[in-house]
Amino acid sequence: MKITIDIPDSIDQSAELTQAELLREIAILLFQWERVTLGKAAQIARMHQFEFQKLLASRKISVHYGLEDYQADVANLRQHNWR
Repeated sequence: MKITIDIPDSIDQSAELTQAELLREIAILLFQWERVTLGKAAQIARMHQFEFQKLLASRKISVHYGLEDYQADVANLRQHNWR
């Protein structure tokens, strides 16, 4: 899925956020709201999962890792031929 967000220039300039920073903030919020898994949030942020975890830790955001997250990670590993 691809989502395009049109942000007015006046807001973009006052917020002083790069596209990468905006993606990270969206990913963090979606993860905190438990709308996406840790792995999906890292993909949204375009970061390696470990780097995303470090970002969360730097903001004192707990990593909730349940059965669904585990199953998603195992499926992802299998998809990439990890054994």
